[in-house]
Amino acid sequence: MSSFPLFSVMGIEIEYMLVDSETLDVRPESDTLLQALAGKLCNEVELGEIAVSNELVMHVLELKNNGPKPPDAPIAQHFQQALDSLQPLLVKHHLQLLPTGAHPWMNPAQETRRWPHGNRDIYHQFDKIFNCQGHGWSNLQSMHINLPFANDDEFNQLHNAIRLILPLLPAISASTPFLDGQFTGMLDSRLDFYEKNQQNIPSICAGVIPEFVSSEGEYRDRILAPMYRDISAFDPEGILQHEWLNSRGVIPKFEYNALEIRIMDTQECVDADIALAKAVFAILQYWQQRSPYYLDKPCDRLRLKALYDQTRIKGLDVAVADSELLRQWQINKPMSTCRQVWSHLIEQVSPSLDANSQRTLEYILSQGNLAERMLRACGNDHSKTNLTRIYRQLGHCLMSNQVFNPS
Repeated sequence: MSSFPLFSVMGIEIEYMLVDSETLDVRPESDTLLQALAGKLCNEVELGEIAVSNELVMHVLELKNNGPKPPDAPIAQHFQQALDSLQPLLVKHHLQLLPTGAHPWMNPAQETRRWPHGNRDIYHQFDKIFNCQGHGWSNLQSMHINLPFANDDEFNQLHNAIRLILPLLPAISASTPFLDGQFTGMLDSRLDFYEKNQQNIPSICAGVIPEFVSSEGEYRDRILAPMYRDISAFDPEGILQHEWLNSRGVIPKFEYNALEIRIMDTQECVDADIALAKAVFAILQYWQQRSPYYLDKPCDRLRLKALYDQTRIKGLDVAVADSELLRQWQINKPMSTCRQVWSHLIEQVSPSLDANSQRTLEYILSQGNLAERMLRACGNDHSKTNLTRIYRQLGHCLMSNQVFNPS
């Protein structure tokens, strides 16, 4: 994304699970599909406007823009076309793609298969230091939003606006209430594991919510340098000492002059993922254009973290009683819940959202985030039979590009 100014383009990455089309159990066959698509073993292949690539584990495929796109480009259509073009190959191998941020009954200790081909030294080092067998490494799928900045001033504006929206994201994007075949008690179980992945080196994730940092130089000095120093005893060859080691909720890719938002669960269909991405884009742009308050009076990280810890558990119904947070979000009237905050913010930016995104967002706010709808559809029956029924419906939602209706 180098040389693109603030809010001129966006890049989207969406991860999906590869599962058996009959049982919905995970199938570690991403290399089989990539080789069939490319005619040779590779890490990535282009399908029109979308690139398909591997991830750390073999049962996950990532789809991403083949280059940054303006926000008014038909991004959802590009992703859906790629999904449609994959379908014959999936059918041939008795596979299907499954949405949401985690597989509901996968056993990571027994079923994890790490990518053994290109970049295997990196993956091996991650596994050696952090043991990549648990849910937090092998069973978490997300949608990433990449946004550009052209210089230090734009980095300052964008990074610190994203800090403010991070605690609100799990409220609207949670899709992982089930792990190990049961309800975890959290709507976004993926993020609980995400935060614990590298807890033996705390500076890597640092509680997900990043520090207030105003320039690339300050970021390298305050965040990247301590992180590299702390891992060096475990990684003397420096294999992992790169920007992508950083696991905060938003990370800079200085090589591309982009910031990547990393904490949104994959949704049930492309339209839902893209609607959420466009809402985040529009809200950040709205804040940046209206007021420098969030730069002049930086929000305390612990204040943001306290809300984040609630939204990943309870979602849209989390109470918002902190008047300073409302000021940071440029809201000048009382709000009682995160649902009200999201409704207000989306209303503020609705002129810049397409009609389909508006409809999708209205549905999520009225019917609940995906995790809430999944729980409602299951009722009190969390048996594997019932979970299979729900996730089969979610697989249908992905292929037909329809939001999940729990009724």
